[in-house]
Amino acid sequence: MGGKGAVAVEAGALIFPALLLLLVFFLVSTQRKRQRQVQSVQQQLEPGVKVMTTAGLFGTLSGIEDNEVLIEIAPGVVCRYVRAAIAKVIPEDVVPKE
Repeated sequence: MGGKGAVAVEAGALIFPALLLLLVFFLVSTQRKRQRQVQSVQQQLEPGVKVMTTAGLFGTLSGIEDNEVLIEIAPGVVCRYVRAAIAKVIPEDVVPKE
């Protein structure tokens, strides 16, 4: 009893959990990478730095409070955002097209 058919069933039973573990590992590693990127952006925040929000708004940080940042989007126009809304810091050599 237990010929080639039994071996095929056992191999199939091992492949599904292995693929499931691989998927979970991939999802966890992707999330950790994203968390490191967000933390890196948050460490770069200081007044005078050009930033882009998650909504795509470009501006210059004019102040940082506990969990909020003040972004100057035009001369004399300052908006208050949650600190987590900063998607990325724009390098000095990159100027957005107007």
